[in-house]
Amino acid sequence: MTDTIALDRLHVWHPFTQAQTAPEPLAVTHGKGVSLFTGDGREILDLISSWWVNLHGHAHPAIAGAIAEQAHKLEQVIFADFTHSPAARLAARLAEVLPGGLDRVFYSDNGSTAVEVALKLAWQYWRNNGEGQRRRFLAFEGSYHGDTFGAMAAGVGSGFYEPFQELLFAVDRMPYPSTWDGDPEVEAKEAAALDWLDRWLAANGAELVAVIIEPLVQGASGMRFCRPEFLRAMAARVRAAGGLVIFDEVMTGFGRTGALFASRKAGVAPDLICLSKGLTGGFLPLSVTACGASIYEAFLGAGFDRAFAHGHSFTANPLGCAAALASLELTTSAETAANLARIEERHRAAIADLSGHPKLSRGRVMGTIAAIEVTDAQGYTAAVGQTLKRFFLERGLLLRPLGPVIYLLPPYCVTDGQLDRAYAAIRDAADTLL
Repeated sequence: MTDTIALDRLHVWHPFTQAQTAPEPLAVTHGKGVSLFTGDGREILDLISSWWVNLHGHAHPAIAGAIAEQAHKLEQVIFADFTHSPAARLAARLAEVLPGGLDRVFYSDNGSTAVEVALKLAWQYWRNNGEGQRRRFLAFEGSYHGDTFGAMAAGVGSGFYEPFQELLFAVDRMPYPSTWDGDPEVEAKEAAALDWLDRWLAANGAELVAVIIEPLVQGASGMRFCRPEFLRAMAARVRAAGGLVIFDEVMTGFGRTGALFASRKAGVAPDLICLSKGLTGGFLPLSVTACGASIYEAFLGAGFDRAFAHGHSFTANPLGCAAALASLELTTSAETAANLARIEERHRAAIADLSGHPKLSRGRVMGTIAAIEVTDAQGYTAAVGQTLKRFFLERGLLLRPLGPVIYLLPPYCVTDGQLDRAYAAIRDAADTLL
């Protein structure tokens, strides 16, 4: 592994990393289930699913086998003028399980591009329908939608994009009523946010293109939850004003909230939905933007000017589609349903116990997502997050706090014993480090 580290240091530029001060990266040789194994003989429990993509554990044989089988048939084909079985079958399967008649699937490569596609579709939809006065997007404070330019504009409230601010198109941002278990002010926060929205729509509703939201959970800004009641009320107001509703389910999709999609858990279907991360079970980059017939049909016509002129070299890659089909089969199984319920139950008991600690507060659980905050520490760049990350890694745990927010988002094969080990380490950190 010495050669790997040396070559990495000479040539590799890592994401979300200050290379001058970052410690040496760990060289991972292989993974199995929840575990990652390094070249120096360490085993590390991956309790954040490697940036939230790994649903069923590393090197799952069913997904690996589906990719290998497909690789012997067709590895890639241009997706303009051609199609193939994995892409067609995956689109049909997604149409079966997505809410609200979202039965048209546009493939791209990752979460950011899925969001770009949704924003562009929404913008062109109104122009194809002769409503060019709709020029304003609405997003939420604290939202994060990716790192391409449209996604950055929609997620500028996350605070990550200061160097690019002058290049981003304007997006209005409404308050987000972030909440947690036992929050006594949640209804007041929701009422204030909806009042803001009512006033904004009264002044600007005729110009609204779409609202975009991470439904139920804002991920990168600290696993910030909102209630289904708020999501439904917000969507109803936007639709009454004629705007479109975009759900960015890049993180929340495929069981993370305890339901197959957060939109199903909340009981509200969007006009467009963005999916990636868990789509292939963490094996290959692939994403989807899905919509219903009314949006799709607005792009039909005799001339190319009405068509959606967007695409990627690896659009609907057959290997990625094969992986997604295999992952979706696992995700919709009775075994996974039982695991989701078990993980949530374990989370709830542990977070309730930790919430009594004086150094921890604002505990919250939704499905396989659990989070708790270091009391009185604020902001994504809070130094305590890096201190905690090192503390956990020394104990063989991949837990990567978002600033002061300690969270778990494990693969669905995680055992009760592995969860107990993580929660014991969190308590140890609270007792000895914070």
